[in-house]
Amino acid sequence: MANATNVLASGIEITGSIKFSNDMIIDGKIDGEITSDKGKVTIGENATIKGDIKAGEVKLYGKVEGTISSERCELKSNSKLEGDIKTKMLSMEEGAVLSGRTEIGG
Repeated sequence: MANATNVLASGIEITGSIKFSNDMIIDGKIDGEITSDKGKVTIGENATIKGDIKAGEVKLYGKVEGTISSERCELKSNSKLEGDIKTKMLSMEEGAVLSGRTEIGG
């Protein structure tokens, strides 16, 4: 299980912090912080996150209320972020909604 991907499917609701090291796909409802030193997290279309996300790479398809801190961040076309982004690389597709400040580079 070298590079296992953790999946939290639609229908799962968690209140509390989540820490992981490899890759994670979240399609449920999370009320809490999501943290990984270098891992990659994908926030699915059905996902609703209330809390900060800190990871190596963040791909957002769903909704997040909180701050995203990452090396690389992608906001996909139907995503919605209410909060700030601090990232080295930002990619934002047409249709993505961002309500907050961005700090890119560094």
